Amino acid sequence: MKKLLSPRDIVRSGLCIGCGSCVAQTSPDTAQMAFDKYGELKPQGFHVWYRNVSESFTRTCPFSPQARNEDQLAAPLFPEAAHSDSKIGRFQKAYVGHVEETDFRLQGSSGGMVSWVAAELLRKGFVDGVVHVKALEDPQQNGKFFQYELSRSETEIRAGAKSRYYPTELSGMLRLIREIPGNYAVVGVPCFIKAVHLLRLEDPVLRERIKFTLGLFCGHMKSARFVESFVWQMQVPVHEIKQVEFRHKDPGRPANWYNARLTLQNGTKVNKDWWHLADGDWGAGFFMNSACNYCDDVVAETADVAFGDAWVEPYSSDGSGTNVVIARSSLIESLIDNAIQEGRLQLKEVDCRFVEQTQAAGFRQRREGLAYRLTWRQEGIKPCKRVAPDSKSQTKLRKLIYRMRFYISAASHKVFNLARKTNQPWIYIQWARLTTSVYHAITYNQGKLGQLFKWLK
Repeated sequence: MKKLLSPRDIVRSGLCIGCGSCVAQTSPDTAQMAFDKYGELKPQGFHVWYRNVSESFTRTCPFSPQARNEDQLAAPLFPEAAHSDSKIGRFQKAYVGHVEETDFRLQGSSGGMVSWVAAELLRKGFVDGVVHVKALEDPQQNGKFFQYELSRSETEIRAGAKSRYYPTELSGMLRLIREIPGNYAVVGVPCFIKAVHLLRLEDPVLRERIKFTLGLFCGHMKSARFVESFVWQMQVPVHEIKQVEFRHKDPGRPANWYNARLTLQNGTKVNKDWWHLADGDWGAGFFMNSACNYCDDVVAETADVAFGDAWVEPYSSDGSGTNVVIARSSLIESLIDNAIQEGRLQLKEVDCRFVEQTQAAGFRQRREGLAYRLTWRQEGIKPCKRVAPDSKSQTKLRKLIYRMRFYISAASHKVFNLARKTNQPWIYIQWARLTTSVYHAITYNQGKLGQLFKWLK
């Protein structure tokens, strides 16, 4: 007999990603999403709701072991897909390139394809609105820098371009979709898109009104403390920040040279390259949500179309930005192919192996690394993933790297919280620098360390 779960069970097990799907199923008076002490969004509500086990929650939480997995969701969503791959999922075509039309590419972090597809769906009348993440005009008043909003015009959609490495949640928008009739598209990371589809199976209103899902390739989710870390290391007062840009685009620099920009209330702009930040190595996992350690979807396998960065040469050196696009629905494929013929898109078709190469590090972490992590002792609810537990196929060095990343992601929340409570930023910054140095010593010297392990053996 399957065990029914409550929001409390998932949160306590470290499996809550903060999507808000559980809160969306009740009234705002009963439960809401709010930041916890680590700057992560978690459900908060009356004890009766928070502790209540139910079939609906058990089936709709994206990290519930009883919920349908990505393969089970994608099969009926894309039954006639031309291709099926164990890592990429079911799809019609995959592409690499950028938007040629107007300045979509310039405004986006990559090739501008996310905003273009959202705008094209709106222009063609397939949707009445697009739910996506946008920057807040007055973050000091709202206490956060980004949130999900509904856009009903191309101008509004384009205002939401660029990457947002910041916790957001869908509960408010899902309630809005239920209240206001229309056709909608939802943009999100893989687990959020999965949550939307799980809810659509339960809720006929959402099933009818959410017509398209646009997925974003994902490495992991960051907490809100990532922005505060920028603030500390750029030495500007947090109450003066008006806008945060995680990846400021400079066509004269390679796309993978990330540059963070903070815009102050007085218009002053402060920039710093990620490699000069103590926690700027994305792969190390600083501020990563613990649920991300148990995710096996890199490329949004349940989305109608998914987008990522082309992290292979010559594309990664092109500072203007280049997208990898996976069209899973035939309608999206048709929209893209027509635009290519019209010269509005500069895309060429690629195979699944090319897509996999562009996200090679993510697949290692989410498949090989996940297989190893699933063998560890897990408190609370044990995840059920498509990857089988395996601690034998990895080398000792790879295991050490996965252990190190897990430690960094878990400890960064606690060390930053200590530095924040004591108003001593140096505690976290010095710890992050030391930790990064050790992590780099391991990852950048794998060959030498591998020989050492063999000698010790």
